[in-house]
Amino acid sequence: MLYRLLADVTAAAHFAFVAYVVVGGFLAWRWPRSFVLHVLAFCWGFGTVLFQIDCPLTQVENWARHRAGEAGLPSSGFIDHYITGVLYPESALGTVRVLVAVAVAVSWIGYGWLRMRRSGPRLRVAR
Repeated sequence: MLYRLLADVTAAAHFAFVAYVVVGGFLAWRWPRSFVLHVLAFCWGFGTVLFQIDCPLTQVENWARHRAGEAGLPSSGFIDHYITGVLYPESALGTVRVLVAVAVAVSWIGYGWLRMRRSGPRLRVAR
């Protein structure tokens, strides 16, 4: 029971992390200090996809599921198991990846624009 709960909490944390990778840049518009954290999360998420790196959260979930007597995730990983083919068809994977990249790029451009606007040149009045 405890291992099953740990596996489910790990999966929920994994979903939250994936969501943060996609929309974290938009959150930085409101909380600018979170931008660096989002860049790090994006680099990790992008790196795991690009270089086929095993995510530690997947390993923790697999370990907990095995301890609970359940099957672990397939070797294809978390995203392929829970998201691809569930939230969008497998045939749309390339399109979804492009849309995620566009969303991140738009959020970063917007973040930069907002930062420039907030700290833009200030006119001094001579006295």
